[in-house]
Amino acid sequence: MASFDVDLFVIGGGSGGVRAARIASGHGASVMLAEEYRYGGTCVIRGCVPKKLLVHASRFPAQFSDAAGFGWSVGETAFSWHTLIRDKDAEISRLEGIYAKNLESSGVKLVRSRAVIEDANTVRLLATGARIRARYILIATGGAPVIDTTLPGHELAITSNEAFNLPDFPRRVLVVGGGYIGVEFAGIFDGLEADVSIAYRGKTLLRGFDADVVSALEDAYKARGITLKPNRTLSRLSRADNGAPIDVTFSDGETGTFDIVLSAIGRKPNVAGLGLETVGVRQKANGAIEVDGFSRSSVPSIYAVGDVTDRANLTPVAIREGHAFADTVFGNKSWQVDHSVIPTAVFSTPEIGTVGLTEEQARKAHGDVSIFRTSFRPLQATLSGSNDRVLMKIVVDKSNDRVLGVHIVGEGAGEMAQLVGIAVTIGATKADFDRTIALHPTSAEELVTLRTPIA
Repeated sequence: MASFDVDLFVIGGGSGGVRAARIASGHGASVMLAEEYRYGGTCVIRGCVPKKLLVHASRFPAQFSDAAGFGWSVGETAFSWHTLIRDKDAEISRLEGIYAKNLESSGVKLVRSRAVIEDANTVRLLATGARIRARYILIATGGAPVIDTTLPGHELAITSNEAFNLPDFPRRVLVVGGGYIGVEFAGIFDGLEADVSIAYRGKTLLRGFDADVVSALEDAYKARGITLKPNRTLSRLSRADNGAPIDVTFSDGETGTFDIVLSAIGRKPNVAGLGLETVGVRQKANGAIEVDGFSRSSVPSIYAVGDVTDRANLTPVAIREGHAFADTVFGNKSWQVDHSVIPTAVFSTPEIGTVGLTEEQARKAHGDVSIFRTSFRPLQATLSGSNDRVLMKIVVDKSNDRVLGVHIVGEGAGEMAQLVGIAVTIGATKADFDRTIALHPTSAEELVTLRTPIA
């Protein structure tokens, strides 16, 4: 019988790897985890958490303005980018410490090193050269931003990684890419009173989202003064000298000058140098690790969870996948993650919360559907004079009255989507929504008072 140093070796200290390591250790497995950068992964270090902190910061100017309609005189205000980044960094460091402490208290042995797979049961630590034999290997290395290296001057662009630690606040910002990362950073910099433009290849922002949601966001962004540049890519970036603004040439010949160019054209699985080819782990065209419903790769002893598999690239999904893996392999509790209903939010301003199918997806999958939709000014806007609006949309299967999707744009949309996600997950019908007593006065009450379908 082969001898092993540990039962489980986890490569990657992000949300999925950390959850898997802790649960497996709780089931009695000996676990070692290698992380070459910082514990917490993309979400904690340079993703969801710091981004949400910046989103909060970006919404204060509008709140100061709205306060006047409620009798408040806020007075002169001033913003310090350096203070925001300093305090953000302190919070991220605090969270990283909690991640490491929780792992250690769970009995997981931590290694600060890059790890490379040498065979189906062996990893090598680059920091020391040590080889570790593991009964199972879990890859949880996440993803990384994409840069178009064929673009002349591409080295002048930054990604979301660098956006969290800019030395100075940029006054003219070009965001390239209309996905959720792009629109979130556009909203952040706009809220902090930069001049923002978004250039994107397609006709609309947020490809794959419900068309009414996309339209509501585009209208709101135009009203805020964000310049939308659809059907455009970049042809060239150039700069006269270090520290000078960046000159941009677009695919249609238009030119512009910006302090930063933020590339948000997508992310790719972080698989470079892992040794996957050596052991024959099958990968998709984009490098993602192919796995089955239990997160097992083509090599029976090697599993993968999170963004590196390119299934549903969201932190809570990675956590759930890591938990399911550990329960299945070490806890004698076999289960798979259901990826069919995933509540999600886009922390743009206005915010987007969504769960289930879009109208287009529902019509394609279920045929005859009913659409319930409303758009209104929230109560706060009545005194503030703000032009903010809330959109709510419910997609219902006509054949059985089941709610297939709910889509919300407006303040608190993410919070509402998390809660309504419970109803959609358990298969609630429109009649269940209708018989739920409204909570008044709230925006969310519209979800249970919509009665007349528009289609």
